[in-house]
Amino acid sequence: MRVVPNIVVMAPKDELEMRDMMLTMVEHVGPAAMRYPRGNGIGIPLDREPQLMEIGKGEILRDGGEIAIVAYGSMVHPALAAAENLAKEGIEATVVNARFVKPLDAELLLALARSRRLLVTVEEAYVAGGFGSAVLELLEENGLQDKIHVVRMGIPDRLVTHGDPKLLLAKYGLDADGIYTRVKETVEVLDDRRTRRQKV
Repeated sequence: MRVVPNIVVMAPKDELEMRDMMLTMVEHVGPAAMRYPRGNGIGIPLDREPQLMEIGKGEILRDGGEIAIVAYGSMVHPALAAAENLAKEGIEATVVNARFVKPLDAELLLALARSRRLLVTVEEAYVAGGFGSAVLELLEENGLQDKIHVVRMGIPDRLVTHGDPKLLLAKYGLDADGIYTRVKETVEVLDDRRTRRQKV
């Protein structure tokens, strides 16, 4: 839906943030859409009134290292779990809750692109034309596409059969284990390249 002019497109990380986004959509003057997964929430207490969100602003949930995992919607909590597992291997990672695919938090994403060596986008959606594509477009518009290695994680270009969401996410590597594995393997490749350059 991000191709629709002037639309705001967002996805919540949990049920509490979903309430905030609902209020934000109601109060927003203009078109707005929210994507949320089927199934149950993760069990966050709904212990406060909904709050208006600043449109186009993400949040840093974990900070550190040369890697940034930028997760969209339901992929935020698996990304946090993956970062915890990576830390046990000595690989520190920043985790960002993107919140918005349109407008993107350009200031935050560009800052990450300038200060990290690996940027991983994670979305529970098709990668073609999705959140990761929007991030790549932002980097290209700002001349940073060759300054940082980008990995997009999401659903490949194929029809996905109906089934249990947890099983399907695991099948396509969109759970904590899958994110952990993809990041670790990419870091190993980048480390190998760095070592080869140093020897030359």
